[in-house]
Amino acid sequence: MRYRFAECILDTDRRVLHRGDDAVRVEPQVFDLLQLLVEHAGTLVPKDQMMDVVWNGRIVSEATVSARINAARTAVGDNGKDQAIIRTVSRRGLEFVATVQCDEQDAADKPPSARQKIQFATSADGTQIAYAKSGQGPVVMRTGHFLTHLEMDWLNPIWRPYLDRLSVDHTVYRYDQRGSGLSQTNVDDLSLDTYTADLLAVADAAGLESFPLIASSQGVPIAINFAATYPERVTRLVLYGGYATGRALRKDNPSENEAAGFLAMIRAGWGNPESAFMKAFTSLFCPGGSKEELDSLIQIQLASATPEMAARIRIAIDHMDVFDKLGDVKAPTLVIHASHDSVHPVSQSRLVAAGIAGAEYHQVDSYNHMYLPSDPVWEEIVTAQLEFIDQ
Repeated sequence: MRYRFAECILDTDRRVLHRGDDAVRVEPQVFDLLQLLVEHAGTLVPKDQMMDVVWNGRIVSEATVSARINAARTAVGDNGKDQAIIRTVSRRGLEFVATVQCDEQDAADKPPSARQKIQFATSADGTQIAYAKSGQGPVVMRTGHFLTHLEMDWLNPIWRPYLDRLSVDHTVYRYDQRGSGLSQTNVDDLSLDTYTADLLAVADAAGLESFPLIASSQGVPIAINFAATYPERVTRLVLYGGYATGRALRKDNPSENEAAGFLAMIRAGWGNPESAFMKAFTSLFCPGGSKEELDSLIQIQLASATPEMAARIRIAIDHMDVFDKLGDVKAPTLVIHASHDSVHPVSQSRLVAAGIAGAEYHQVDSYNHMYLPSDPVWEEIVTAQLEFIDQ
């Protein structure tokens, strides 16, 4: 839907706000608040309803609520004094008082950023790799990583807001890694070199000669290996929450019994919301996640990979090592890491940034390994990425 009011357009498919001729960047909670208000224009939206929709029923401070309301007003050109668009009803809630026109878009009329096209590439060993294209503008590639499914990610409350932001001004390519998602699942080789070959196969199938490369978590060593091996193909490199040396190869690696226990939990509890594995997974990967975000991860798990394949991929992740490749990376590089990440320690990203000549380092204050739209630092992370690849 597209909602028109004052001199603004709120596009809920693309999750983009335009004011006049300019796109206005707003964080996810501010966009959710605006969408809630315009969908109920002319009627009072009680505070309880705002808390349920925007914050998923979580308890947040009055200062946080006020900050989001003020940000929403600023984004649409309103202010707390005039309240020409968003009116505060004391002790009751908010009312969207501007006149709203609503345009429903047919699927064929949706902009490229609201659609994706899925195709297949063939890797060097014959493995079929599914990849997707969305958006419009300069190309950017996103490296495959643990726990993805091209179709489900497109509808997912964690990844869709991020993909929408990338796709507004960029043509985005991303893929499911071998063994997961829509890519071939019956595979034997999960080595770093084959993962790197998969990335090359997607780039070649898409006809991309050179491109910015964005990677997260497990995708970071793959992106480093690719950039070091094919320096002419990577124009800029963004690395989030990653590592140079896998957990099993570090001096402070967990004991064999601890590692075996975690793999056993994966095999027994993958995709089961009541399992010990899911409790461990959420506490490590996204301790600050909302109920909607955590539920979506459970849904993706079984679609992404079988429990046995998930365990095999986890073993591969823990044994990747690109420390000796850092000096071969020539592309301008931005390294981002959450300060309290429990999956890959912040020390690993500092090691990466120190090893790549001229790399920029950006640390954010978060406990989440995944960058979640509900996390206050989400906007900081996404803005930093976009500003870097557009330089």
